[in-house]
Amino acid sequence: MTNPDRRNKTASPFPCSDGKTGSKGPRLAGAQDPAHHSEFLTGGGEAGALMRAHDWQDSPLGPPAAWPQSLRSVVGLMLGSKFPMFVAWGPELGFLYNDPYAEILGAKHPSAMGARFHDIWSEIWPDISPLIDAALAGQATYRENLPLRMNRKGFDEQTWFTFSYSPVRDEGGVVAGMFCVCTETTEQVLAERRRAFLLELDERLRDAAGPRAAMEATAAALGRHLGASRVGFSEMQEDGETILCTTCHADGVAPILGLFRTDAFGLASIERQRRGATEVVADVRADPAQVQESWDAIETRAFVSVPLVREGRFHASLYVNHREPHAWTADEVALIEEVATRSWAAVERARAEYHLRESEARFRLMADAIPQIIWITDAEGRTEFFNKQWSDYTGIPYESTTAPEVAANHVHPEDGAATMAAFDEARRTGTAFLVEHRIRSASGSYRWFLVRALPHRDPATGEIVRWFGASVDIHDRKLAEEALLALNADLERKVVERSRERGLIWQHSLDLLSVVNIGRATFDAVNPAWTSALGWRTEELENRPYADFVHPDDMDASATAFAQVREGNSVLRFENRYRTKDGGWRWLSWVAVPEGGNLYSVTRDVTAEKERQAQLEAAQEALRQSQKMEAMGQLTGGVAHDFNNLLTPIVGALDMLQRRGVGTDRERRLIAGAAQSAERAKTLVQRLLAFARRQPLQSVPVDVRKLVAGMAELVASTTGPQIRVAIEAAEDLPPAKADPNQLEMALLNLAVNARDAMPEGGTLRISASAELLGSGHGLALRPGAYIRLSVADTGTGMDEATAARAVEPFFSTKGIGKGTGLGLSMAHGLASQLGGALRIHSRPGLGTNIELWLPQSAVAPEAAEAEPEAVPDAGSCGRALLVDDEELVRLSTADMLSDLGYEVIEAASAEEAIHLVNNGEAFDLLVTDHLMPGMTGTGLAHAVRSARPEVLVLLVSGYAENEGIAPDLPRLTKPFRKDELSASLAQLLATG
Repeated sequence: MTNPDRRNKTASPFPCSDGKTGSKGPRLAGAQDPAHHSEFLTGGGEAGALMRAHDWQDSPLGPPAAWPQSLRSVVGLMLGSKFPMFVAWGPELGFLYNDPYAEILGAKHPSAMGARFHDIWSEIWPDISPLIDAALAGQATYRENLPLRMNRKGFDEQTWFTFSYSPVRDEGGVVAGMFCVCTETTEQVLAERRRAFLLELDERLRDAAGPRAAMEATAAALGRHLGASRVGFSEMQEDGETILCTTCHADGVAPILGLFRTDAFGLASIERQRRGATEVVADVRADPAQVQESWDAIETRAFVSVPLVREGRFHASLYVNHREPHAWTADEVALIEEVATRSWAAVERARAEYHLRESEARFRLMADAIPQIIWITDAEGRTEFFNKQWSDYTGIPYESTTAPEVAANHVHPEDGAATMAAFDEARRTGTAFLVEHRIRSASGSYRWFLVRALPHRDPATGEIVRWFGASVDIHDRKLAEEALLALNADLERKVVERSRERGLIWQHSLDLLSVVNIGRATFDAVNPAWTSALGWRTEELENRPYADFVHPDDMDASATAFAQVREGNSVLRFENRYRTKDGGWRWLSWVAVPEGGNLYSVTRDVTAEKERQAQLEAAQEALRQSQKMEAMGQLTGGVAHDFNNLLTPIVGALDMLQRRGVGTDRERRLIAGAAQSAERAKTLVQRLLAFARRQPLQSVPVDVRKLVAGMAELVASTTGPQIRVAIEAAEDLPPAKADPNQLEMALLNLAVNARDAMPEGGTLRISASAELLGSGHGLALRPGAYIRLSVADTGTGMDEATAARAVEPFFSTKGIGKGTGLGLSMAHGLASQLGGALRIHSRPGLGTNIELWLPQSAVAPEAAEAEPEAVPDAGSCGRALLVDDEELVRLSTADMLSDLGYEVIEAASAEEAIHLVNNGEAFDLLVTDHLMPGMTGTGLAHAVRSARPEVLVLLVSGYAENEGIAPDLPRLTKPFRKDELSASLAQLLATG
């Protein structure tokens, strides 16, 4: 190692003041006239100013006035440069540098100015000393990205530099010092290493066989890259209080594995991570929030923990530990966070792939266990799966193919076209694919199969993405069925012949018996039952072609069936429609057998069966729609309830700010805008609740005629001058049972929809009439007396498909941003909740008529009562017990009650409130939420009233089911303002 003390070193002599060589004498030779002073130090920024003001008494360089011209020239060049440079001069290598180099020195600046080179960079001296010796020996050196472990900021850090050391000669040509031009490349080196590391990590994660392997690969790679003592993953358990460590890379310490409590490592630290903040600690002993005993037990002094937070829940963390204190650099923390993001994505992908493989294995095992052919195709019919039964039956290993190829290569030639026609029809209509065909076996013989498949749709778009099907062997059943049908057909043919011979059966049979000449395709003979069924006399049918009576849509199928008869095949259960004499159509089912040039048939009128089947299918579809709407109603009702809880503190806080007039004019305008938006959100939630049939309705007798007339001006101003508004309602119109506020909102929504459907103007007609519904009226209503409220427009109208979806929540044809899609669904929910119905009549280009059917009320509407006076904001009104499980709602409501003069006691649950009651807590008023975990607000109210009958009770809820709520409990709907709360309390006090 080079001796750092160069003052007595003779291997690299420096010139003395007398020009001779030696190790003693004045510090610098070649000094010029002191009158030259230090003019060469003019400028140079902070470093030049520092040199000019520096006390050089203790510096090995001496005063600048004595510096030789060679040193002055180099220093002048250095101070004028924007590139990091320094000069080391003289036997003790006195250190001079410019402003850019001062940034490299860090905390060593400004004390490094004029100091000895070795004293400044003692920690890297073993690395740079050989290069210094070479420069002082007259040999220039260059190093690129040389790693150096420096201490510039109070701690050791790894750095990289690219630099050159050049010898500097004095006036006598002797090397008197060295000059360095350098640049720090730490960021570039770290960035390159980081890129290389992340690329290698990505490859390892791609090759990981499962989630555990992905975590192990990440921990090992990151631990080696950072030189950490421990890297691992911890996963938060369902209880939210324990973490499970299953993967850990350890170097020189024991791995952390097993179950641990979160509070063992400091609740403050865990809470910060729950909020998604990366926890960075350089020394746990210097951080009072850390639990020292826990960290000492696992030999950890410094750590970084990166949390994985999804949808507000803390799922897991990636941690990196050091045994000793460690000043984490920003690059290290950024790398750990990047690795956490990538590794968790890989872990979740590996978990998904693992579960997918498990699911596919279970599915294949289940499918192979079924003794029938199971298959899957994509939307176009390209096969994606056949189970083992396919290969066992056909003798051909499964290979991906298409539906036409399967039909051509495996299905009987006579059945292929019908198979593809049925599949194409199923794809076109989106209905079930159902067909019977014969499939060739491995032996070359054919067996009959019943094929059925259902479409699977993309949940987001509703488009068919694949077909799931099964082919069931029905060959034995088919043969038995055909034998039986053939026997029946033969018997029926004989019946027809004998009937004609004997006359009695022919004349009185209820079945339609006929003989058709195959060559001419005309009726030779028909029995009287044809007249009873179709109205044609027998002479009007006989000698006429059968095609004269067939429905146009059934003509092709009938011709195909008749062609089979011409080929000598029987027709079994063929159905088509025949025209009646009065212009109607009847469905007929044929069993026909050819013999001797004639077709002998026994035909039944199956029109009633068809109609029953259609009614059944319509009922099933209505049931599916009802179940769908009920499910959506439950979902939207729950969401709306949660939104009301969120809106309550928002509306309350904004109302308080407005009432107190806080802020500047601009701030008050912003508060007013926020309050207006909150009101719009409140209205939106009310619409959701109306659709879900969960809004708290105040159902009273309503004078519909008066209500509609009173809204005429508002509707006219809303629709604009291009639209004529007409109101029609009888003078003696009975009252309806309804909530007037909700009914007004529904009418306004329907009027806005009508306006949007008439962009060029038109007529909006609102009418009301009394209707009496008996049985069989066709509406989903009980027989009884109703008020039919109609909102009709002359606008664009809707097609059948659009009208069928019109009452679905969020369905809108107005385009993005032009409507919530809740207007009709809200009106539909309101009518249904009141025991009525909503009906839509619409045709494209002819307008739309929306009918609201509301039950009539047997009670006359009462005159509007004067609103109770609000409770004043001054004075004491007593003590109020406030119960709500939502803390923010409770805080907002407590503030309102305090403003109204109440002393407030708060409880977070009904059980906590019961505890206060049992402990003798005094209060005059109970204000409680309804829906809470455990006991409901209704249950709490009954319990408090039983113990303290004098206590007044106000029930507050985002929504309330009618069941389980006593009618004598006053209710206030969330969200609410202070004035609304005050009015409810005033009403409560007035009624006692």
